[in-house]
Amino acid sequence: MYLLRISLPDRPGSLGAVATALGEAGVNIHAMEIVERAGGSIVNDFLVRSSPDRLIDSIVAACHRISGVSVDWVSRYPSDGNLQSDLETLESMTKDPRRAAEILLSASPIVFRAHWALLISASPAPTMSLGTAMAPALDGPGIGHFEPFDTVHRVELPDGWLPGWGGATTVVAPIAPDHALVVGRQGGPPFLNSELARIGHIAALA
Repeated sequence: MYLLRISLPDRPGSLGAVATALGEAGVNIHAMEIVERAGGSIVNDFLVRSSPDRLIDSIVAACHRISGVSVDWVSRYPSDGNLQSDLETLESMTKDPRRAAEILLSASPIVFRAHWALLISASPAPTMSLGTAMAPALDGPGIGHFEPFDTVHRVELPDGWLPGWGGATTVVAPIAPDHALVVGRQGGPPFLNSELARIGHIAALA
């Protein structure tokens, strides 16, 4: 299963052209979600499955043959993942409110299409409380990259920000009153404004 983030012109027929190109490239579309619409273009996430002998490069090339269309990001995606997981996560948090922050942490890689997530305790001194399987293990200096913890904001991390780690794009979102969620993507793509708002909103609900 792959997740493709595709930018296309905001005009009739564009989405159909992309769907046709994916089908001709041997791809089944399992789900599609509009991430952002601005400046005459739309950013869509497509959750797709292709046959084992189909190279992802050929799928990307099929999309790029359409005028005005670009594939911004390609990533493998869990076979049981979906693009409608917000409500499921909110329901789980509502059923067990004392563990809401932990539930959101565990769900964040799928909910926010990211590689890892951290839960940081902001007081009395910032410390890493929990992390998902692919998350970096942070101490005091490493945690300092993500301050402040009381506002929703992006943090771009260069190659080598942590020994052995490549660059990453991240979002920090407070979980009141004294915790913050950090969601990270290794190598991109950058979080869009709509994603920033969504992460902040769900973290606030947690």
